[in-house]
Amino acid sequence: MPKMRVAMPMLLSRKPRRVRAGLGTLLAALAGLGLLATTAAMAREPAADGTGVPGVELAQLSADFWTSRLDAPDRVVLDAQAIARLNARLFAEDGSMHDLGRFPASMPSAEIEALVRRLSSPPGRPLFIAGGAPFAGLDTLAPSLGLERLPDRVDTRWGLVVHRADMRSFPTDVRVFSDPDDTDIDRFQETALFPGTPLAILHESRDGEWWFAVSPRYAAWIRKSRVAVGPRADVLGYGRKTPYVVVTGATARTVHTPEAPRVSDLQLDMGVRVPLLADWPAGAPVNGQAAYAGHVVQLPVREDDGTLRFTPALLPRSQDVAAAYLPLTPAGVIEQGFKFLGERYGWGHAYDARDCSGFVSEVYRAFGVQLPRNTSAQGVSPVFNTVRFDEGDDRQSRLAVLRQLHAGDLVYIPGHVMMVIGQYEGAPYVIHDVTGVSVRDADGGLRRIVLNGVSVTPLEPLQSGEDASLVDRIYSIQKIRP
Repeated sequence: MPKMRVAMPMLLSRKPRRVRAGLGTLLAALAGLGLLATTAAMAREPAADGTGVPGVELAQLSADFWTSRLDAPDRVVLDAQAIARLNARLFAEDGSMHDLGRFPASMPSAEIEALVRRLSSPPGRPLFIAGGAPFAGLDTLAPSLGLERLPDRVDTRWGLVVHRADMRSFPTDVRVFSDPDDTDIDRFQETALFPGTPLAILHESRDGEWWFAVSPRYAAWIRKSRVAVGPRADVLGYGRKTPYVVVTGATARTVHTPEAPRVSDLQLDMGVRVPLLADWPAGAPVNGQAAYAGHVVQLPVREDDGTLRFTPALLPRSQDVAAAYLPLTPAGVIEQGFKFLGERYGWGHAYDARDCSGFVSEVYRAFGVQLPRNTSAQGVSPVFNTVRFDEGDDRQSRLAVLRQLHAGDLVYIPGHVMMVIGQYEGAPYVIHDVTGVSVRDADGGLRRIVLNGVSVTPLEPLQSGEDASLVDRIYSIQKIRP
C-alpha cells in the first residue's frame, strides 16, 4: 500500500511469545508452525492439498465453503440508514477523509504548500529505476512541484476523474524502487482513482501536466489528462444522481466502441457508482450499438480544452452490476471478497489492481461503506467497532479474541490488513491481498511463500520475521458491525 502510513514502533520491538498447542489436530499443527525455532522441529506442517500453502485446501478456495458454515448468512449487519450514518461520522471524525462538500472555495498558499510538502518530501533513502541503475532525478523533484508559482490565495477548482488514474508522490511517471531486484513496489505510487471520483484541485505542477488534487480519501498528484475540470455543482452532483448502478464484480468494463473512444472499454472497479440513463429511448443506439442489451450509463469525459462533459456509454448486461448497493450481510462480504481471489497484488492500486487496504475498501464499497485509504488510517479510525491490542496483551489473549471474530472483521498489523472469512476447526482464516507469507517448516526454519495476489490463508501460523508471529504484531481489529 502507499507510503503515507504510520508505523507503530512499539509493535516492532515486541519480544516473541511462545504458544501452547491444542484444540484438535489441525490447530495443534497450526500452532506448532508459530513456535520459535527451538521447538518448531517438533511440529508437522499441515497438508497443503495442492495449494502449496500450509493449512489451505483447494475446497477452501470457494466462497461457498465459508458461507455454508455461517449461522445466519443473510442477516443484515447494517442497513442503508446505518451505513449512511457511519459514513457521515467517518467524514466528520476521521482526519484522513475529506468532505468535499465542505471544502473551502479558496485557500491560502501556505496551507497548500504545507499539504504538498507533507506528501512530496525528498526521499531519505537510495532509490533505483528499472534495470537497477540509481535514480538520477532527485534534484529535479523539488523544482517540479512549482511551489514558487503559488499566489497568495488559491481558488479551488473542481474536476472529475475520467479514466482510472494513478495518484503519485511527485508529478512524474518514473517508477522508483528501494530494492533494484524488487520492481513491484514503486515508491512514488500512492493510490489510484476510479472514473467519477470528484476532486478539489489546488495546484499545478511546474511542467503544467499534473494537478495536485484532493479526493474524498487522498491528496496527491494526478495527470491532468485523466481529469475533466467543471463547475462545483456538476462535479459534486455526479455521484448523487439517481437512478444508478453499482459495480459488484471485481471489475466491469464498458463496451468497446470506436465511435466514442473516451468511454470505450473503460474499467470500472468494485463499488463504483455510475448514473443510469433510464429514460434512454428504447430504439436509439448508443455510440453505434443497440442499447437494449446493456445499461445506458452516463460517464464524464474530458474535452480537448480540459473541460467536463457527460456522455452516454453502454455497460453490457452481462457485467456484474446492481441497481443499488448490496445488503451488508456475512455471506455478502465473503462473496464479494472472493470475486478478487487470485487477482495480482498491485502496490498503491498498480497493475490495474489493488493492494491490501484497497482490496478491503473495494469489498466494503460494494455495500456503500466507505473506509480510509491506507491501513495506517483504517486501523485507528475512530468510527468503527474497534478492538485494540498493546504490548500488555499476550498471545493467548489475542488468540481468544481472534477465535471469536466474524466474517468481514478486519485485522491490522503495521502496513497490512486481512479480512476474516471464518473459523475452521477453531482457527481463524483470512482473505487478503498480499505479496507473500512466512511460516515455520517442520525443521523450524522460516519459509517464505510468494503469493503476490488475493489469497486465502490461516492466520495463526503466519510469522513476522524470525522473532515474532503475525498474531504478536496485531494492533487493531475493526468490526464493520454493531
